[in-house]
Amino acid sequence: MELRLSERSGDFADFWTERHLCVLSTVRADGTVHAVPVGVTVDLKTGIARVICSGSSHKARLIRAAGAEGAAVAVTQTEGRRWSTLEGRAVVSDDPEKVADAVRRYAERYREPRVNPERVVLEITITKALGNA
Repeated sequence: MELRLSERSGDFADFWTERHLCVLSTVRADGTVHAVPVGVTVDLKTGIARVICSGSSHKARLIRAAGAEGAAVAVTQTEGRRWSTLEGRAVVSDDPEKVADAVRRYAERYREPRVNPERVVLEITITKALGNA
């Protein structure tokens, strides 16, 4: 069954548009979880979540090490009793157009990010959405 985020409630869309910090969880090679605060943007039409970061960051290295099929990840955000987790597979892209698009989306939701010539985008193909938002 295909996940259609665009068919979710307006509350869901609003929650993933409002300014909230999130937590990205990845799994290390030894099976332990690496969780780190991030900013996330979600494209409800394509089902892609994006995280911008430095290509040398631990999260980018973990996802890159997973290879072409990507790494299983989850991003979660909360506000009071409202919460939502998006699960999926993430890949790292350093394609300048994809990075620029992700930076533009990040600036719309959060603020203009600092200049970072090593910036990459983590693209998460969302396979499951959980929560009460």
